[in-house]
Amino acid sequence: MKALPLPPWLTGLRISSEVALVLAVALVLSILVIPLPAFLLDAALALNITISVLVLMVALLLTKPLEFQSFPQILLITTLFRLGLNVATTRAILANGHEGPQAAGNIIAVFGQSLMGGDVLVGLIIFAILLLVNQTVVAKGAGRIAEVSARFHLDAMPGKQMAIDADLSAGTIDEAEAKRRRRDLEEESSFNGSMDGAAKFVKGDAIVAIVSVFINLLGGLAIGIGRHGMPFMEAVQTYSILTVGDGLVGQIPALLVSVGAAIVVTKAAREGQADALMAKELGTWKPLAVASGSSLVLGLVPGMPLLPFLALAGLTGGAAWYQRRNPTAALPPPEEAPPPSNAEPPVAEALRMDLLRLELGYGLLSLAAGDAPRLSEQIRGLRRSIAQEMGFVLPSVRIQDNLELPADSYVIRVKEIEAARGSLRPPMNLAIDPSGNMPDLPGERTQEPAFGLPALWIEERLREEALARGCTVVDCAGVLATHLTEVVRENMNELLSYAETQKLLEELPREQQKLVQDLIPAQASVGTLQRLLQSLLAERVSIRDLPTILEGLQEAVSANLRALPHIQAVVRMRLARQLSEAARGPQGYVGLVTLSPEWEVAFTEALTGPPEDRQLAMEPAKLQQFITRMRDVLDAQAAQEEAPVLLCSGALRAHIRAIVERIRPSTTVLAQAELHPRIRVRALASI
Repeated sequence: MKALPLPPWLTGLRISSEVALVLAVALVLSILVIPLPAFLLDAALALNITISVLVLMVALLLTKPLEFQSFPQILLITTLFRLGLNVATTRAILANGHEGPQAAGNIIAVFGQSLMGGDVLVGLIIFAILLLVNQTVVAKGAGRIAEVSARFHLDAMPGKQMAIDADLSAGTIDEAEAKRRRRDLEEESSFNGSMDGAAKFVKGDAIVAIVSVFINLLGGLAIGIGRHGMPFMEAVQTYSILTVGDGLVGQIPALLVSVGAAIVVTKAAREGQADALMAKELGTWKPLAVASGSSLVLGLVPGMPLLPFLALAGLTGGAAWYQRRNPTAALPPPEEAPPPSNAEPPVAEALRMDLLRLELGYGLLSLAAGDAPRLSEQIRGLRRSIAQEMGFVLPSVRIQDNLELPADSYVIRVKEIEAARGSLRPPMNLAIDPSGNMPDLPGERTQEPAFGLPALWIEERLREEALARGCTVVDCAGVLATHLTEVVRENMNELLSYAETQKLLEELPREQQKLVQDLIPAQASVGTLQRLLQSLLAERVSIRDLPTILEGLQEAVSANLRALPHIQAVVRMRLARQLSEAARGPQGYVGLVTLSPEWEVAFTEALTGPPEDRQLAMEPAKLQQFITRMRDVLDAQAAQEEAPVLLCSGALRAHIRAIVERIRPSTTVLAQAELHPRIRVRALASI
């Protein structure tokens, strides 16, 4: 016979997983209010048992808990499903129980009759024991473990996040890997919290089961005897079978799901299937030998059955002997490493440029290798401090060997160009006298590579003596890290790329994204912002307060200021509090060195060009006279242990800074409008 074609509306019907889940939950809820016939009850109870077995098998074969992230939702739905079936079976027992044990379906009748064995009291006691095992032992233990795991994981989250940030700062992982780890950490935290709450479902399910037993038994007896006129013993026999069968059909799946939950929460953060882990940890020969001996001793005790203990002793003893001869038999087979690829790397790899690279001679490789590489720790700390202080994440520092260098030398490169070099003497330490004199100790004379101070390489045995004399003692990794820090600070503006600027904008908080959308690219481009941030970093101004910088940029472009010096002036006025605080000395005030009115007039008259692009055109002799006078004043203040700020008018600040940068790049130059009104100031000298 030819099959009839399906209607078009049926062939085009597709049920997605979301629709199926909604329909399943709706079906579960409908069971609570709609009476079900006996055959549908049997089908629903069979489905409940099958789902419980499936959940238990998935829990047993898990490699790690996060592979079963839907378990809390499944536990909720299955618990709700059992409660709906409990209501449906209670309705069937109370309404049709007088018809016999098959009134609520064949599954309940078979379970009740097989468990009771013809004795009502025995059946009720066994059901009560199963209920207590599920509630008191399995569910309560799993709930406690889930609660403790959720609490401990919440306490450990800051440390794990800092570890991820440290790995990212050290360059051991990239941004994508860091985001994946943070996502896994969030999912793990959410999973542990959900498991803690889901454990409460099982407790409530057990309470409902107890109430349901009393309702089915007492209510059934009252209805059977009082309404249907059943004899007392017949009513007790019938409703006991129905009650115990109903309870058992509900408790066995609940027990399976509870065991699955216990397996998931006790697995903790270990990876691997349960069978492999247990075989690895229980399959060693020494515990097996002790267990074999114990079984044999117990079997020889008078009155003990010898055969079962002898069989167990033989099995465990044979396993111990086999594991003693083959110690790797219980271990899972190792994963095969993927075969090495012979494909050539793409040509684009050769064009890639390292923004920061540290090249070491072969004698210094121990600083970046071994069990505790001090240099890697120092670089991680450097990247973290730069991020906190200056407001952007430093690019990864690539460390590699260079056989062309002398054994004790190193080179620091910025964008493949050599920026600094030095030499170290591991395992010796560098002793530096803060007064600037050469330490009076035996050792090798040298200069500290970062600041050029007189220093001495001393042996480790002289460390305590050098410290007692007030010297600063630094190991080789610390010397190299300090030199790298200074190189980074000097070239920080070059390390802020276009991509890093875009990343800074993307990582701003949500409440600042509206400002970014209004400003970029409608009023200013990312390139303009990059050049602005680079100009601030060139003067070692932190860009951590990026929202204030964006507000200043918006203010400048709204006033039709397009030249970078003018935009920078507006932004710096917005950052007056930050600039003043950074310039404040240890005495609590900002020491000022001002320009005399004569020099202010001289510089103002030397400015030429259009207003948007003013240039300084001063006579070389007069400019040299200013530099000499400024150097003398600043040297005099440095001799008095002052770190003064050079103060001038806003129109001259950028030009004065360009001059100061050539001779004293660490000296701060501020415009008068960049001093915060509430900061303490003290005039130290005038040029």
